[in-house]
Amino acid sequence: MDKQVIFSGNSVERCEILARHIITAGTTVRATADRFNLSKSTVHKDVTSRLEKINPALHSQVRIILDKNKAERHLRGGYATKVMYERKKSTFGSHI
Repeated sequence: MDKQVIFSGNSVERCEILARHIITAGTTVRATADRFNLSKSTVHKDVTSRLEKINPALHSQVRIILDKNKAERHLRGGYATKVMYERKKSTFGSHI
């Protein structure tokens, strides 16, 4: 996917765009930040504290995705470690 840039001139619109992206794509804060060329801190702040004041209904939908991602975080980390060692093993043979 191509990166999109959202200018910070209208933070209300940015919060809602980020929230809708997380909901429709089911992405993480990190993936969303990368997609829109923003920092993870900005995305997190927008979709948690700012969005809660701007659009509580949208915030509750995003919260479900964020909570799911947080619950799965340890699984993704374990999978990434497994893949890393499998790559090393295939590159260096069984001597790791």
